[in-house]
Amino acid sequence: MTQEGYELCQLEGRNPIAEALAAGRSINKVYTLQSARHARSDSTLTRLVADCKERGAVILYVGRSTLDAMATSGAHQGIIAEVAPYEYAELADILAQCERLNQDPFLILLDHIQDAHNLGSILRIADGSGVDAVIIPQRRSVTLNAAVAKASAGAVEHVPLCRVVNLSRTIHDLKKQGFWIFGTTADGETPYDKADYSGKIAIVIGNEGEGISKKLLEHCDFLLTIPLHGKVNSLNAAVASGIIAFEAARQRTQK
Repeated sequence: MTQEGYELCQLEGRNPIAEALAAGRSINKVYTLQSARHARSDSTLTRLVADCKERGAVILYVGRSTLDAMATSGAHQGIIAEVAPYEYAELADILAQCERLNQDPFLILLDHIQDAHNLGSILRIADGSGVDAVIIPQRRSVTLNAAVAKASAGAVEHVPLCRVVNLSRTIHDLKKQGFWIFGTTADGETPYDKADYSGKIAIVIGNEGEGISKKLLEHCDFLLTIPLHGKVNSLNAAVASGIIAFEAARQRTQK
């Protein structure tokens, strides 16, 4: 792991904070409603606050208006925590761990995703589909903030997130290591459910407005398409990644 922290140092909502505790994150300070002092009012919130206190967090009881002013995700659920900074995972470490476990790596690469909810949802999808790591570029990508953590439903604590200088170079290095690279595009030649997802694979998801950049598309071994039957001819990044990732997971668990 690197020593460089994420931007995210504040968690909002019960599930993100509970998952942070489960993952062993250090929680420094907790802001919660005055009512959390009393178990009868909301036992779930009271238990979570007690768990944070037991782990050494300083507990501050405040009014709802204070939490509303502090929150950036719009859904604090009566609790906000100040936490130790996250650390990015090193891709080399992830690949080495997969080799030690004798398993083929399954990666998702995000080409400059801009929306916090998309990134959070993709992390949640990655956790559910058994992805080994999600990779983002250092620049022109959404920062990891409380909205991302909230949308991930706690998956941010369990899915390694790697940040690389250059996605194109990363894909080139992965291909040298035997990875098959799958791109996603509306005019792709391979239906997503007809592709072979065995072996070392990386799925590239484009950003919300322009999709995958032309340069990255040229590096893809397969261009996947998701057949649509309605009048709206596009899916957002998170939905597309979910459809493809779970199909890949289905195939990989059957082999």
